[in-house]
Amino acid sequence: MDIVFKQIENKDKNIVLDLFKKAAEKIDKMNIDHWQYWKNPPLKKVKWIEEGIQNNEFFFIETPHSESLGMVRILNEDVLYWGKQNERAKYIHSLVVKVEYNGKGVGAQVIREIENNAKKDDYKYLRLDADSKNPKLCHYYEKLGFKKVGTKELPLSVNNLYEKELT
Repeated sequence: MDIVFKQIENKDKNIVLDLFKKAAEKIDKMNIDHWQYWKNPPLKKVKWIEEGIQNNEFFFIETPHSESLGMVRILNEDVLYWGKQNERAKYIHSLVVKVEYNGKGVGAQVIREIENNAKKDDYKYLRLDADSKNPKLCHYYEKLGFKKVGTKELPLSVNNLYEKELT
């Protein structure tokens, strides 16, 4: 399946919030305490989305025929989780694949596409984080070639930091 990244605009904020809420509900059914704040997000999280949209960091993931598969946030720096870094890296956040596309390789395909684009643009690393209370997700990223390089404690979570060197 081919995928396309489509820039998310301010008018799409409620769609983004709904995608987060549905992802949190799915994770809750798996008895994993991860992203549950997205069911009723605090103002700080809503502002985080608004900032990402303003910075052109949020993208819908679609088929070439405009069928929505989910969304992702792609950043050129991530001071909140990673601090100031010297090496050029792309940062992946908020990768949400709609439930009906789970298990079909969409997430891995999105990560590969971001990785290929980052390589073309001479980035040294691809980085992301995963809530440490979600071992299935952490294992998934490790299977995709990411190495755990640290942790970051935030008010709502403790996250494992993962990076993949782009060669």
